[in-house]
Amino acid sequence: MQIKRNRERIAVDIQIVVTTVLDSLEGTIVDLSEGGAQVVGCTLPAGSQCQIDLEGHVTFGTVRWSEEDRMGIRFPYEMTDGPLFDKLETAKSALRVPVAFQPRFGSAPVGGGFGRRVG
Repeated sequence: MQIKRNRERIAVDIQIVVTTVLDSLEGTIVDLSEGGAQVVGCTLPAGSQCQIDLEGHVTFGTVRWSEEDRMGIRFPYEMTDGPLFDKLETAKSALRVPVAFQPRFGSAPVGGGFGRRVG
């Protein structure tokens, strides 16, 4: 079953600490949007209230789903600032950067190319 999402999820690699009333767990955000994150490397039961700590900034959330080594966290409010939002914006910008033109294989100019003799 495919779930329609309001926001595009962006692949990231952000080391974070997930904190609850009872524990602090290290994890990695692997995809992120303004409304939530997928965290790998740690897990909490679905429905748990938690906070994501990054660079001294806290983002609150609720665990929506949980598997053996990953979980999905939904934020109560869409992110609009802070270090986590900045990392999301940086990742989005990297997706929009055009790739420099590279000639296709076999379209090198006549008369040369690396490792070829011209005869």
